[in-house]
Amino acid sequence: MAERKHDTAALIEAILFLSQEAITGKMLQEICSVNPEEIEKALQKLRCELQKTDRGLTLLETEAGFSLGTKPELAPVLNKLLEEEHSLAPLSQAALETIAIIAIKQPVTRVEIEHIRGVKAEGVIENLLKRGLIQIAGRKEVPGKPFLYRTTDEFLHYFGLSDLAELEHLSKELSLLNQESK
Repeated sequence: MAERKHDTAALIEAILFLSQEAITGKMLQEICSVNPEEIEKALQKLRCELQKTDRGLTLLETEAGFSLGTKPELAPVLNKLLEEEHSLAPLSQAALETIAIIAIKQPVTRVEIEHIRGVKAEGVIENLLKRGLIQIAGRKEVPGKPFLYRTTDEFLHYFGLSDLAELEHLSKELSLLNQESK
């Protein structure tokens, strides 16, 4: 029984869908076992199919090769989805440590946070800013004038707190527990 011949455009679409990186025309030729002309015809067919208004993807061509991407006109809706997914994702251990320092010491600089944690915090701070859990509260009046960070109302909502006074109470309880354990 002979092997079933697949539509080259459909095969390329599947390859590009599964690939994390752009795929060169030469790689497509090798994977699909067809000549360069057939790859070009298939890419043109795929490009035309994806240009239809009822499709959400587009064929992207860069120096690195070909890839699939979302149509630019869908970006506003897709950004909402990505923001919602991002805001629902649980905080990492690093983010929890960082936001705890900010909540207790606020306003606080990145350098002060890094000194307490003992590791860089730039990426974590950026993530917390994007999620709206912290905000820039101004600049510290020292050389370089670094940003000061503080928590937001979204922080209170995320952690189920009514106000920052609840944190002061928790901080005192933690201090007492630490003293008892020594």
